[in-house]
Amino acid sequence: MLFSIVLLLHFFVFASYIGHLGILWPTRGGGPRSRKGMIMGLMILVTGILLVLMKYPHVNYYKVVPKTAAFLLVTVINIRFGNRPYTPLAYYTLLGLALLAAGIAVYR
Repeated sequence: MLFSIVLLLHFFVFASYIGHLGILWPTRGGGPRSRKGMIMGLMILVTGILLVLMKYPHVNYYKVVPKTAAFLLVTVINIRFGNRPYTPLAYYTLLGLALLAAGIAVYR
C-alpha cells in the first residue's frame, strides 16, 4: 500500500513538472519563475529514491540509474538558476531530461 502511494505521488509530481515546463514553453523558459520547479525536481528525486529503497533488491538498475542521474541534473540546473529565467539551452535541457526519464520509465 505504501509503495502504491509513493508511486502515485511520484507520478503526479512528475506530471506537474512536465506541466510546469509546458507553461514556460511560449517564452522558452525566459518568463518569470518561482522555486516550484526546484521543489518538484527534488520531490521527484526523493520519491524515486524511496521507490528504489522499498523495492530493493529487485530493482531494474538499467532504468533507475539513468533516471536518477537525469533528475540530479534537473535539480542542479534548477538550483543554478534560482529565481532567474532559464536560458533557452537550460530550458531545452530540462525538457529533454524530463522526457528522457519518462521514456526510460515506460520502456520495457
